[in-house]
Amino acid sequence: MDLTIRQLKKAYLTRTGLMRRGIRKKQALDGVDLTLGPGLYGLLGPNGAGKSTLIHIITGSLAADSGQVLWNGKPARGIGFRRILGYMPQQQGLYDRYTGRRFLAYMAALKEIPSKEVPREVDRVAGEVNLTDQLDKRLAAYSGGMKQRLLLASALLGAPKLLILDEPTAGLDPKERVRLRELLASMAADRIILVATHVVSDVETVATKVILLREGKVVDAAPVSQLVDRYAPGGGLEEVYLSVFGEGDGK
Repeated sequence: MDLTIRQLKKAYLTRTGLMRRGIRKKQALDGVDLTLGPGLYGLLGPNGAGKSTLIHIITGSLAADSGQVLWNGKPARGIGFRRILGYMPQQQGLYDRYTGRRFLAYMAALKEIPSKEVPREVDRVAGEVNLTDQLDKRLAAYSGGMKQRLLLASALLGAPKLLILDEPTAGLDPKERVRLRELLASMAADRIILVATHVVSDVETVATKVILLREGKVVDAAPVSQLVDRYAPGGGLEEVYLSVFGEGDGK
């Protein structure tokens, strides 16, 4: 089981100048190469590094200008790939009139989970994110942290082999952050989990490797201990972040 990313490139045209009359090309991804096997991978980088662009290309919501995304050596697209993919976006509109249970059942239908399996599957993922007692409340009554946990639960539907999470701990209290780290670590032995985050503590103790992305290029990809040895001897992942990216978005 592996996810291979070969020479991914993506550029955007942006307007510049006081009157926004000029146009320039911004290289969001510039030849990204990665090979991921089972494990948990942290994706770190400042704003504008290309993290969201990379995730959107992997999940199929954005087309690359060039390069490939392969799952087990085959192009990562189509129904077969969607069935093994679980994706938690950074933001997603939720239907306030839905209950948590109805939302998860709706997402299960989109994932083509057989209808007879849906009630059990909804209960399973709700239990994993500590939302069982809240499933029959309307989403209008959910806090921001509860909505984050619901989005994570929807990503876990169908026990995906590839799980991609974009800023999954936004809005979670410290206790829930710890619980999420422990849950992801327990799941990483037999699947690939990619976590894009600004919060280095979310991945420091549980990541198989941490991928450092800057200006669309992979600066490094290695276990935390090796990154510390290279960039911040005697320190931790936060010091690595500051050494590589400077003062910025790391927390």
